[in-house]
This record gives sequence, C-alpha cells and structure tokens, in this order.
Amino acid sequence: MSSVLRDNSSEAGIRLPTTWLVAIAGFASMYLPLYWWAANGIWKSEEQGHGAIILAVMLWLFWSLRHEIDRAPVKPVPALGWPIFIVGLFVYFVGRVFDISILEFASQPLVVVAALLLMRGTGAIRVAWFPLLYFIFMVPLPGILVDAITGPLKSLIANIVESLLYTLGYPIARSGVILSIGQYQLQVADACSGLHSMFSLSALGTLFMYMMGRKSKLHLGVMMASILPIAFAANIVRVITLVLVTYYLGDETGQGFLHGAAGMVLMLVALVFFFFLDWLLDKWLPRPAAAAGQPRPLS
Repeated sequence: MSSVLRDNSSEAGIRLPTTWLVAIAGFASMYLPLYWWAANGIWKSEEQGHGAIILAVMLWLFWSLRHEIDRAPVKPVPALGWPIFIVGLFVYFVGRVFDISILEFASQPLVVVAALLLMRGTGAIRVAWFPLLYFIFMVPLPGILVDAITGPLKSLIANIVESLLYTLGYPIARSGVILSIGQYQLQVADACSGLHSMFSLSALGTLFMYMMGRKSKLHLGVMMASILPIAFAANIVRVITLVLVTYYLGDETGQGFLHGAAGMVLMLVALVFFFFLDWLLDKWLPRPAAAAGQPRPLS
C-alpha cells in the first residue's frame, strides 16, 4: 500500500521537503531584491536587457531538470559544500555592502552549487551542470572590460561598413567612428559596437547547442567557435541597415522606430546564420552511433 502511495505522489509531482523549502526561501530572500533592482535599472537598458531573459531561462532549466535532480543519489558532501557556501556568501555580502552588482550576481552559482552539494551531493551537480554554468550570462560585463573592447570594436565596424558600402557604389566616407553618407553623418555609438549583443547571442547559442544535444565534439567545437564571429557579422548587417535606412529615408526615420527594430534584425540574422551552420554540420560531419542529432529531452 505504501509503495502505491509513493508511486502516485511521484506522478503527481515532487513534494518538496522542508530542507528544499528553506533553501529556496533563503535564495529568494538574498536575490529577489537584486532582481527587483535590476528589473528597474540595468535590465531596462539595451546593453543589459538580456538579463531578464536569462533569469527566465534559468528558472525553466532548473524546473525542467527537477525530476532528474530528485532522482540523483543522495550523498551529501558537506566537506566541499560548506566552504563553497561560505565563499558564495562572502562574495554576495561584499557586493551587497559595496554596491557591486557584478559580485552579487556572480555569487549565485556558488550558493546554488553549495546547496546541491549539502542536500543531494555530486550527482545533482552532474545533472544541473548546464544551468549552473549558465549563471555566468546573468553577470553584467565589467565596465573596465567594456571600455577596453568597445573602442576598437567601433573602429573596426565603421571601417568594414565603409569598405562594403563604398564597394557597392555608395557615397560614403569615414572619419574615425563617424560615417558620412550623402548629406548625413552617423556615429557608430557604443551600443553599435556589438559587444553586448555578442554576449547575449553567446547565451542564446550555448542554450541552442544544449537543447540540440549534439554528440559530435567537432560539431560542438565548430558551433562554439562560430558564436562570436556570427554575432559580429550580424552586427555589421545591423549597422549597414541603419546607414541605408538613414540614406534612403532620412535621419528621423533612421533614429526612430527602425533604429530599435534594427536590434531585432541583428537577432534574426544571427539566428539564421546559427541554424544554417548547425544544419550544414549535421549534414556534413559523421554522426556518432548513439543518439546522433537527437534533441535533449526535458521534462
């Protein structure tokens, strides 16, 4: 009779024990204020707007893996879990006290890894390895890194756009990051450098590879190496689109609705490139004998 009741409860869903409820409540008390601050601040910006999407994906990933985590062997590792938990709390409180959001976000995987080690063990870590690594995409890029990379990226993009359009016969010239086409002058701004779009598209690309569940290491390696070049190429298409819209339709149109819509152009172009490359590799590369090209099953 008791076995039947256990089977029925497993079909109905996982009943969280008190330890899990305490862990979830503790995590929420630490990070919900951070999410609220980000939702009313940095996640509203074009540069960090992917943060809310990453959070939603994270929740979905952990929810999808809940049954596998629950079935993992229960072999807690407190000797490893407690030191990681202490380090995670230290990183969190330093970020909280000194208002360094990067540290607050970066403490999340440490806290979650420690909780899984303390309550379940290394088996749960092996099951949840991808969402644990995916936390990195929630961490805002450091300002010093953004400043160091943005300038050279803008110059490179302006140079490529000028060369391509000049080759196609457009009356375009460049001075630094200023593009002059016809009667208009356009500056390649920080947002057009593509750095943040590369970061968000990297998150999208890694999620795509995880979902597709490709078994070939060569396939995965090529796809991983292609993420940044594809994001860069898509950003070139975006800037060219804005330049041509301004040239043909005027500055007001180029800086209006179509300027924001160009971000969707970037995303769509990158996705088309990425899907096409994955399709080509799936056709050309030899497939592993077991489960070749099977999408990853998620409950």
